[in-house]
Amino acid sequence: MKHDPIEPPAGDLREHLVVIGNGMAGCRAVEELLARDPDRYRVTIIGAEPLVNYNRIMLSPVLAGEKTFDDIVINDAGWYADNGITLLSGDPVAAIDRAERTVLTRSGLTLGYDRLLIATGSDPFVIPVPGHDLPGVVSFRDMRDVEAMLAAAARGGSAVVIGGGLLGLEAAHGLSLRGMRVTVLHLMPTLMERQLDEAAAWLLKSALEARGQTMLTGADTAAITGDGRVEAVRLKDGTEIAADLVVMAVGIRPAVALARAAGLDVGRGIRVDDHMVTSDPAVLAVGECVEHDGQVYGLVAPLWDMCRALADGLVGTPSGYRPAPTATKLKVAGLDVFSAGDFAGGDGAEDIVLRDASRGIYKRVVVRDDRLVGAVLYGDTADGNWYFDLLKRGESVAPFRDALIFGQAFAAEGAPADPRAAVAALSDAAEICGCNGVSKGKVLACIDGGAHGLDAVRAGCKASASCGACTGTVEALLAWRLDGAVETGPKTLCRCTSFGHDDVRREIVAQGMRSIPEVMQRLHWATPDGCASCRPALNYYLLCALPGEYVDDQQSRFVNERLHANIQKDGTYSVVPRMWGGITSPRELRAIADVVEKYDAPMVKVTGGQRLDIFGIRKEDLPAVWADLNAAGMVSGHAYGKALRTVKTCVGSEWCRFGTQDSTGLGVRIERATWGSWMPHKFKIAVSGCPRNCAEATIKDFGVVCVDSGYELHVGGNGGIKVRATDLLCKVATEREAIEMCAAFIQLYREEARYLERTAPWIERVGLAYVQSRLLPDAEARAALAERFWFSQQFTQEDPWAARAAGAEREHHAPMARFQPRPQPQEEWA
Repeated sequence: MKHDPIEPPAGDLREHLVVIGNGMAGCRAVEELLARDPDRYRVTIIGAEPLVNYNRIMLSPVLAGEKTFDDIVINDAGWYADNGITLLSGDPVAAIDRAERTVLTRSGLTLGYDRLLIATGSDPFVIPVPGHDLPGVVSFRDMRDVEAMLAAAARGGSAVVIGGGLLGLEAAHGLSLRGMRVTVLHLMPTLMERQLDEAAAWLLKSALEARGQTMLTGADTAAITGDGRVEAVRLKDGTEIAADLVVMAVGIRPAVALARAAGLDVGRGIRVDDHMVTSDPAVLAVGECVEHDGQVYGLVAPLWDMCRALADGLVGTPSGYRPAPTATKLKVAGLDVFSAGDFAGGDGAEDIVLRDASRGIYKRVVVRDDRLVGAVLYGDTADGNWYFDLLKRGESVAPFRDALIFGQAFAAEGAPADPRAAVAALSDAAEICGCNGVSKGKVLACIDGGAHGLDAVRAGCKASASCGACTGTVEALLAWRLDGAVETGPKTLCRCTSFGHDDVRREIVAQGMRSIPEVMQRLHWATPDGCASCRPALNYYLLCALPGEYVDDQQSRFVNERLHANIQKDGTYSVVPRMWGGITSPRELRAIADVVEKYDAPMVKVTGGQRLDIFGIRKEDLPAVWADLNAAGMVSGHAYGKALRTVKTCVGSEWCRFGTQDSTGLGVRIERATWGSWMPHKFKIAVSGCPRNCAEATIKDFGVVCVDSGYELHVGGNGGIKVRATDLLCKVATEREAIEMCAAFIQLYREEARYLERTAPWIERVGLAYVQSRLLPDAEARAALAERFWFSQQFTQEDPWAARAAGAEREHHAPMARFQPRPQPQEEWA
């Protein structure tokens, strides 16, 4: 990425600090500097990736589908702008000229510096076996790697992960959740041997194998094979494992190439003193790229300590970095593990072990001379901070040695202690948040400074702002320090307003508001036009409150809803026509086949909702595709929308010898009655013809299970990453009652759930009893809800594909202009 030359603002005589590396360590060092003296330096940050600073620790949840990239951003674009920092992203530094005190970027830009900070992090270690450079072999270090793995997972097949450390196991977990068959190869006899002892590693291996992953320890890779692309991994014992994707996760090495080329003193890492100064007094280094007293580091806690020492030196109050004991508290594929200190044992050491096989819990503490020197916890890590605090303080555990293994609560006079007293007993130096290196003292200082709620603490000192494992401890500190007076007000709709979702919905109705600008004006929005979080929510709330009056604001919808199709990773779209109750006909199948051939669609796939999904349609072809499908009588399946998706059925009494009712016919009638309705989130229905439940009605938002005496109605289920079975709402005798109850339940959900809240979390929040109280005892109230739903359906059951096929809003489907990069004159790169 090419950037314009940078000139300092006129009259700005501050020293220029250039940071090479826009990652966690480099930006954390700048944050520490800004906290001490925000006006001391003019700061420029140069990053290799074309992104803002994000939390690499949280790449695993992105791979697993639990978070998006936006969820793991640490410093957004506004942070750089607000602090006067110049960010040059996507343009890595190619060379450092120490004599001239300049850096040269890959695009040819030269910048001068007064102080230079190198924070280049680490490079993944790729074992140099034959085939390591084949397409399909990736590492796991940045978003580009995650995107490559997601693309491979979308194609399906088998994945081999080489490396049974934390990163390897997280990669395996994410790929397994994405549907791939995963095998993990680990050279050592046990998984995560640096963090876990043999017993804990065995428990972890067993738990992962129970989830369908294959774990091969003592596995030595000989070669990666394939004809033009990876196809298999061969071990030295001759075993060959099929692979469509190979993930190298065998370790990291400090990224020192740039520093070495500049002539800095380099060993395993860039050698620095206690103040993070390199062999050149004008050049500093921090993070995984450094070597301090012969040690290199990969955990975040020591890196944050380095950043503090570096910032102290830059503002003239040097403190110096000295290594401290570190603990590892991790969630590996959803399983809690903790280790600290020396758990190898040895002469003079005593092991105290607790095993609870039925609960999957293993605890081991190592004591030497009545002092705790090591600990390993698996399955229950709640006491990890307490053990680590005892280890660091080196105090005698003799008074409570007999209860030590049972944790802090039982070590206090042999009886469970108040959780507030437990956190009160921790020293101020006790580490609370390992991800961000935050001690108990810093959390308390943040609370004393006015942060009286969890979100405020996260914003103030970053405790609990990353993986969330320490959230319970932070909440306990809040409760203890504030004597229970913790601010737990409802979460606001977004940062643009102080109102919550429920408040906004109530005020729209109470004040009779009719448009998004009116809502923002009357409710004192803090931004002129809202944001990507509040505009879609407001658009839905107005649609729900004012059926037939409010005009849908297309610009406040997500791209899939604007285009009435699902965008894919290559920029094409998938099209899913509706098939009522999962039934189709020769005419519809011929129309789909003709579309696939006519528009050269590369794939047509049967969905889990009993429909056909046509992939690879270009945006400009969508109206024509819809016209062809409309001609066969097919309408939009709303597979892209926060709306009714499908009504899945089994064949029921018409064909099945076990069927008790006409489940197919009922499913068709329900779908024809409810299609087109907009919801807070996607909504799925199923009708099973008997208790064998072939249509999987008990993991749907609304499910009907037919029985001999009528219909069991279920609500609040969903599949996906967090599966939730439905709750039984009630049982009715007739189809008419079932359809009315379905309509009333949908309308209650539409009117009271928060935007982007599925029925499962909504029911967990309000309680099944509340939903039943609104629907069951009062027939008139239930009928009124159903009537409001039928009224709103008058305005939504118009096929959006038909309007677009007829030429409406054709600007949405215009092809993007194609730009050719302009060749750069040779002298620009000199």
